[in-house]
Amino acid sequence: MLRKVNVGVIGCGNISGIYLKNCKNFEILNVAACADLDIGRAQAKAQEYGIPQALTVAELLADPSIEIVINLTIPNAHAEVARAVIAAGKSVYNEKPLTIRREEAQALLTEAAAKKLLVGGAPDTFLGAGLQTCRKLIDDGAIGTPISAVAFMVCHGHEGWHPDPEFYYKVGGGPMFDMGPYYLTALVSLLGPVQQVAGATQITFPERTITSQPKAGTIITVEVPTHVAGLLRFASGALGTMITSFDVWASELPVIEIHGTLGTLSVPDPNTFGGSVRIRRGGGKTWETIPLTHGYSENSRGLGVADMAYALRSGTAPRASGELTYHVLDIMHAIHDSADDRQFITLQSVCDRPQPFPAGFGGEQQLFK
Repeated sequence: MLRKVNVGVIGCGNISGIYLKNCKNFEILNVAACADLDIGRAQAKAQEYGIPQALTVAELLADPSIEIVINLTIPNAHAEVARAVIAAGKSVYNEKPLTIRREEAQALLTEAAAKKLLVGGAPDTFLGAGLQTCRKLIDDGAIGTPISAVAFMVCHGHEGWHPDPEFYYKVGGGPMFDMGPYYLTALVSLLGPVQQVAGATQITFPERTITSQPKAGTIITVEVPTHVAGLLRFASGALGTMITSFDVWASELPVIEIHGTLGTLSVPDPNTFGGSVRIRRGGGKTWETIPLTHGYSENSRGLGVADMAYALRSGTAPRASGELTYHVLDIMHAIHDSADDRQFITLQSVCDRPQPFPAGFGGEQQLFK
């Protein structure tokens, strides 16, 4: 039995609840403390989820017993907080995106490597039952050689339901940076790294009116593209088409499909851990639903943190690694850069295709072996 890894959480906003709940269910993790700029919010979360300590950020970073910090701050603070975590001698797991700017992420990875610390980040949905089942099907040759992929995330934005939606339309927001990490991480985990991209973007509605409470009637000036179309050339040779949009009222587009020389794979929503996996084989007239071959089909956010903890104890590489999350960040920026420059962009970053989980429904020791 491996020694538990003490974990601290910085940032006690809405997303923290699922992490604080789920991380307590992993044998390898001990959630030792949570912290927030608003100490009252940290205290409330600690009481709600039975966390031993509610601390200031400085106090949490100074605690020598904490080995991994889960950074759940707002995107613009990801880099600053993560680098402070590394400076304090701890590994860090960031919510998505890894950072806002490429140079921030590069500095973070460099500093972590110098201290032999781990960097990782969300999303970890690609480790769930749905996408791991898809990964096994591809690796087993069920659709032959993958030749293309499509990925679509289209909706009409968040101002009609989110209590504080302005940041979705400011620098660091937009549909690509908000939801793109789920789709791109899924694609890279299934098909490998991306080599070249092209993109086109637009702002369809320069102003948005909030209709949700408590800010109903507030006008948002949109600063980032809200419809982003991208072409992806994978290093494997497969071609991808991707659209993320906050400008679409309704759609019947598929979420993700992978097309191979022997058939088509319908991939579940990458913002979930389970979902329906279907194949239509070459020459077949109907879709076949494939039973899930892996565990963690429910909301399992924190699975990537557990994987990092096992990597920390065993000296292996985490699956939701800093290299993977940086490659996804680089792809998103490159699509926007291509749109601005009206030319193809060849990526400078690369990452290994994350190792799959072994099939089956055993416990943690079997899963993370």
